[in-house]
Amino acid sequence: MSNPVWEYAPAPESRAIANLKANYQMFVDGNFVDGEGEPLKTVNPGTEEVLAEVSTAAPSDVDKAVKAARRAYDKVWGRMPGAERAKYLFRIARIMQERGRELAVLETLDNGKPIKESRDVDIPTAAAHFFHHAGWADKLGYAGYGPDPKPLGVAGQVIPWNFPLLMLAWKIAPALACGNTVVLKPAETTPLSALVFAEICQQAGLPAGVVNILPGAGDVGSELVNHGGIDKVAFTGSTDVGKLIQRSLAGTGKKLTLELGGKAANVVFDDAPLDQAVEGIVNGIFFNQGHVCCAGSRLLVQESIAEELMAKLRARVSTLRLGDPMDKNTDIGAINSKPQLDRIRELVASGDADGAERWTSPCPVPDKGFYFAPTVFSGVQQAMRIAREEIFGPVLSVLTFRTPAEAVAKANNTPYGLSAGIWTEKGSRILWMAEQLRAGVVWANTFNRFDPTAPFGGFGESGFGREGGRAGLEAYLDV
Repeated sequence: MSNPVWEYAPAPESRAIANLKANYQMFVDGNFVDGEGEPLKTVNPGTEEVLAEVSTAAPSDVDKAVKAARRAYDKVWGRMPGAERAKYLFRIARIMQERGRELAVLETLDNGKPIKESRDVDIPTAAAHFFHHAGWADKLGYAGYGPDPKPLGVAGQVIPWNFPLLMLAWKIAPALACGNTVVLKPAETTPLSALVFAEICQQAGLPAGVVNILPGAGDVGSELVNHGGIDKVAFTGSTDVGKLIQRSLAGTGKKLTLELGGKAANVVFDDAPLDQAVEGIVNGIFFNQGHVCCAGSRLLVQESIAEELMAKLRARVSTLRLGDPMDKNTDIGAINSKPQLDRIRELVASGDADGAERWTSPCPVPDKGFYFAPTVFSGVQQAMRIAREEIFGPVLSVLTFRTPAEAVAKANNTPYGLSAGIWTEKGSRILWMAEQLRAGVVWANTFNRFDPTAPFGGFGESGFGREGGRAGLEAYLDV
């Protein structure tokens, strides 16, 4: 008698929890107001339905928001004692926890990521960043940046669609803790959780103008970062846009941090615990649909174990459930937008054309929505586009190596340098590899672990500056 195959019954989360509204306004000077820009419609990537109409900013709105932030900085926030600022950050963190389920459902509807990722990772980590930075607000004199470091003023911040609320927390929490005020532009395709965060700011009694949220497309972001009233720019997004921002700000005196693209190497040695490594590989690229700048999209495997590891990896990936992001059993949700899905398909086709061996999970793919089945390429050469370009999808490129020196050479053979992973039982090898790898974050025997106490950031075309931890405070202080 054969073993029974267990299937999970559908376990959909209720979308009613998101308290979705038909229309959303931008948030300026403590109030929700209509913008002068052309309204945008935000779409559910899992179903392609329109979720809501969102008011967007015009240049005049950017100017109003920056002026409101300047007033709040000059009159209230910049001169407020750190212990008082901390109370607001603690309040925001607690309300985010209290409204965590609502935020998670909203994030999944707007972004397409599985509800269990929004619920268990994104929202709790976002709240943790506010808790952590609230603790710093009255201790900045002990952070190593002088006895009395000062805030910069008004921060203009632009965030991407892959972690809408978490990227907001990475930017806003340290800015507020250090005494700056903020004008933030969420991604065009994922504005909703940022606008609900604005409600949370009201709920916490945050003084008007301290946080301003301006939805819109790239033109709004450009208007914001180039506004003369901005003292500090923080951008997370593509390397191409980051380079444009860097060029436009050259000579302006504005402080700038950039967290850009990545092509992370996940290096598995022959003494690694293979089952644990397979889970780390899956966590590093498939559970998040490859939607992380630091996704482990290049797998470097020592030649002697490549066949065994690939068999285990394919077996594990075959068990992953792709489908409705709102189902609590879903492992892989939807790609955020049609243009992003088209980009993934184009790069995968280039892998086929270049002669890499493609394996795609046999999982069923829904007819409606933006979905892409997890795909693994083996026989990948370093010159192939799939080994060089950021795919931002559930696509893994596998290369092999024979010696640690070859592993380092292949891992570093990229213009990016955001993160890397090492799998081995030898502590000495971990330390040696971490020293050799040109990556801002190196994980050992794990992958994609984030903590607000640890700085995150890259080298090369992955940008500069750090977010999180004591080191991340520097970006928001006049040191």
